[in-house]
Amino acid sequence: MDIHADKILIMDFGSQTTQLIARRVREAQVYCEIHPFNMELEKIRDFGAKGIILSGGPACVLDEGAPSIDPEILDLGLPVLGICYGMQLMTHLLGGEVEKAAKREYGKAQLSIDSFQDLFHGLDGVKEGRGEQVWMSHGDKIKVPPPGFTGIAHSGNSPVAAMRHATAELYGVQFHPEVAHTPNGTEMLKNFLFRACGCKPTWTMKSFVASTVESLRQAVGSKNVVCALSGGVDSSVVAVLLHKAVGHQSTCIFVNNGLLRQGEAEEVQEIFRDTFEINLDYIDASDAFLSRLKGVVDPEQKRKIIGNLFIEIFEAEAKQIPGAEFLAQGTLYPDVIESVSFKGPSATIKTHHNVGGLPEVMNLRLIEPLRELFKDEVRKVGGELGLPHRLIQRHPFPGPGLAIRILGEVTVERLKILRQADTIVMEEMEASGLHDQVWQAFGVLLPVRTVGVMGDERTYDQVISIRIVESLDAMTADWARMPYEVLGQMSNRIINEVKGVNRVVYDISSKPPSTIEWE
Repeated sequence: MDIHADKILIMDFGSQTTQLIARRVREAQVYCEIHPFNMELEKIRDFGAKGIILSGGPACVLDEGAPSIDPEILDLGLPVLGICYGMQLMTHLLGGEVEKAAKREYGKAQLSIDSFQDLFHGLDGVKEGRGEQVWMSHGDKIKVPPPGFTGIAHSGNSPVAAMRHATAELYGVQFHPEVAHTPNGTEMLKNFLFRACGCKPTWTMKSFVASTVESLRQAVGSKNVVCALSGGVDSSVVAVLLHKAVGHQSTCIFVNNGLLRQGEAEEVQEIFRDTFEINLDYIDASDAFLSRLKGVVDPEQKRKIIGNLFIEIFEAEAKQIPGAEFLAQGTLYPDVIESVSFKGPSATIKTHHNVGGLPEVMNLRLIEPLRELFKDEVRKVGGELGLPHRLIQRHPFPGPGLAIRILGEVTVERLKILRQADTIVMEEMEASGLHDQVWQAFGVLLPVRTVGVMGDERTYDQVISIRIVESLDAMTADWARMPYEVLGQMSNRIINEVKGVNRVVYDISSKPPSTIEWE
C-alpha cells in the first residue's frame, strides 16, 4: 500500500493554525504536507496532490504586496479549499470582490447553512434557526463572490461565509474549520477530503511502520547504521524502527552525560538492551562533562561544551563500528516545516539536539525516518512497535539535559538537588493523572537563595521553579492551569524532602515571549 498515494497540499500564508489544518487532515488518515504559498507551479504539479488547501494568514488581499499564488493553480482541475485568507484570495483572483468589514469578526460565531451539500454534507441535523458554531478571525469579507460561485452559508457579519463553484471543485470558508472552537469543523474537512478530493484513509501508523521498515531496508542495504539514543520518545522510536528493519546492522550509542533525569540511564539500558535486544553501546561520560562544565554559567557556552563533547565521544565510539555509513536521527515534521516556513528558513534545524553536526564531522549519510510525523504520530508509532507506555508518553527533554535547567554553574550537588525535585514533580504528575495531559513538566533550579524558617531555625536556601506547559508542537505553549492541590503537594514534598530548598515557585509564562526551557 502506498501511504502517500492520496495526499493533500497545504499552502501556507502564515496562519498560526496552519499546522492544525495538517493535523486534522492527518487525523482523518490522509497524508498531507505544508509548503509556502510561493511554491512553484511545476513543483505543485509534480507533488501529485489529490487536492489543495489554502491556509489563513494575517495579510489583507487588498494590500500591495499581499502574498498570492499563481492563478493557474486554481485551473489545474484539482479541488481547492480556501480558508479565511485563502477564501479571500480565491475571490480576489477569480474576479469577486473583497472589502474591509465594517466590524471585525473574531471568536465564536453562528453560521447559517444555506446548503447541506458539499462541505456541510451530514450536518443537516442542525436545527433551523439555531445555527452552526464556528470560529471566525477576519477583518475583511466577501462582498461579491466570483463568477460561477454561490454562497452556501452566511453569518451575521459575513453575507458569504462559505461558497462553492457551480461546476469546479472550488470551495471557500471564511471561518476556521481546523480549530476546536468549530465543533463540526473536522467533518467539514473530511467532506472536502473524501467527497471532493476522493481521498482514501491510507495514512495510518500501522501502514507507516510497514512502509518505513521496507524503505529503511532498501536504503541501508548491507551497510551499518549508527543511532544516537537519548532515551527520549523520538530517538527511542527511531532505534526500534531501525532494529525492526535491519536488526543488528544498527547500533545505538547512548552517552550518559551526567545530566540525565533520575534513573534514566538504567531504564534506557534495561529497555533497549534487555527487552528489545538491540545493540547498545553505553558510555558513562559523566565525569568528563562535569569537568568541562566546571565554572561555566553562560547558557550558550554550556550548550556548546555539551554538544561538542558529545560529538567528540560519539565520533570516537562510532569509528569502532565497522561498515557504518548512516546516522539515524529523530527529526520531526515541525522541524522540517520551520526550515521552509512562510516566515523564512530557520538558521538551523534542531540546534538543541546533541547530534547536530555529526553527519558533516563523520561523513555519514543521514536517515530521518520520522521527518514526516508530528509528535502525537510518533507516540502512536511507538505503540505499534511495542514500546512501553511510560516511555512513549515521556515528556520532551532537552539535549543539554539538566544543565539548562540549572541556572548558573552545574555541580554534582546542584544536580542532586534538581534531580530530586524534578522526580517529585513527575511523581505528582503521575499520581494526579495529569502527566499525559500536558506537554512538559519539570523543575528548574534558580541561582538565588531566599530566607526561610524551618522549625525554630532560620534558613538561607535555594529556590525551585516548577514549569508545566500545554502545547501541540512546542512552537507555541501556554502555562498549564494546574489544580492548586497538586501544586501544593509538589511544593510541600520538595521543601520537606529535598535538602537545600526552602522555596518553590510556579512559572506562569507563555511561549512566546518566554521559551519553554529557561536557558
